[in-house]
Amino acid sequence: MTQEKDGSLDGTNTSSPEGDERGEGPANETSGPQKGLGISNLALASLALYHVFATVVTHYHRSIGAALYVVGIAIFHRPLRFLLKRYLADNWRLLNEEAEQARARKAPGTTDYRPLVVLVVSAISLALLNYTNNSRDLDHWIQQWGRAYYDGHYTQLFDSLSWVLIRVLGYIVVPWVATLFMPGERFSSYGLSPRGFFKHLWIYGLLFLIIAPSLVMVSYSEPFQKTYPLYKLAGRSYLDLIVWCVGYALQFFALEVFFRGFMIHPLKDSYGANAIFFMALPYCMIHFRKPVAEALGAVLAGMVLGTLSLRTGSIWCGVLIHVSVAWSMDFLALGQRSAFSKMVWANHRSTRLKLIRGGLRNLGRNRL
Repeated sequence: MTQEKDGSLDGTNTSSPEGDERGEGPANETSGPQKGLGISNLALASLALYHVFATVVTHYHRSIGAALYVVGIAIFHRPLRFLLKRYLADNWRLLNEEAEQARARKAPGTTDYRPLVVLVVSAISLALLNYTNNSRDLDHWIQQWGRAYYDGHYTQLFDSLSWVLIRVLGYIVVPWVATLFMPGERFSSYGLSPRGFFKHLWIYGLLFLIIAPSLVMVSYSEPFQKTYPLYKLAGRSYLDLIVWCVGYALQFFALEVFFRGFMIHPLKDSYGANAIFFMALPYCMIHFRKPVAEALGAVLAGMVLGTLSLRTGSIWCGVLIHVSVAWSMDFLALGQRSAFSKMVWANHRSTRLKLIRGGLRNLGRNRL
């Protein structure tokens, strides 16, 4: 069962006061890496600014941007080593220690069946999502249904919402059903508890502050404005925008439940931090249709969010950062194009007339 961790997220373990008193143990091992590596706050700030600069250049010139990232790794190798060690490697070590303790508590000869169930169900769910997403029959049915009942005004919106529904089914419903056949397991224990949310809220804010400057600068480019929002009619009316934003957020919630909840929490006792790497592989693969920079970035993002999920016992970091970034991208793109509409909903008069006429026609048929 997943519980909120008492240890800090900087790779230190505060659960062993004896180790603190002796000046030994994990807490002392990571207490001074910044000093040992000669890392200053100025170096970390320079790294953040360079990241923003390279991201913006990559959006306009991929080859030059890629070269800047390679050069940046060489220039900022010491700050990068510090960040990777303190916030990833040290936490992975602690997760592996917890896994060893969990395995030691089990009776000899006991087999943990959860990895088998989770990995097989995950593979089946991802396969079904892939083929369902490419189903032309489903798209055709949605378009016909939308035209028949809503005069075609919201056909694209229903199409987008069907995409959300399919992901909720694949990412949440299928794993939840599988959990019903796993004795002693509760789906809610896979990082769904909001406990400790405000305690770790600073992490979400820090991650968003790192990403936000790049989003603002890139939003001035024409490719960005043409790409977002993914639902192209989001700016047509308030109804379109609100429904799309809610559905988009629900999709990201489902994604985090699957990758940062179901795929790693049941595996942590058997594999420790390696559960994160098992998850990072398919998480990268679902980005294969996107630009190569985003697909490669998904590897690091998956490892960071997976580490946060296991160390905090919650998936809400991933949910919040995903939703806030996605909404920001949509709002920035609409704002740059001045595409926000003042209409409450689209073509409401013709739609209402059609529904009223259809209702009267059906009433007349029933009387006959």
